Amino acid sequence: MSTPVSVRIPDPLVEELDQVAKTTERSRSYHIQKALESYLEEQADLQIALDRLRDPTDPIVPLDEMKKLLDA
Repeated sequence: MSTPVSVRIPDPLVEELDQVAKTTERSRSYHIQKALESYLEEQADLQIALDRLRDPTDPIVPLDEMKKLLDA
């Protein structure tokens, strides 16, 4: 199921979107949906990173130790 959503987008951005849609032979909606999915995923990842950064029980591994672990 999908729900129509209305947004205002600056003309230059719409022109760029239209060019990408034409080049890829995909609709505006397709590209807007994919961009929104990507943005929301990045925001979720950012929130996880911030939560871990603020968690005093989450261990901090010094860079030298991490390099040694990755080289092993």
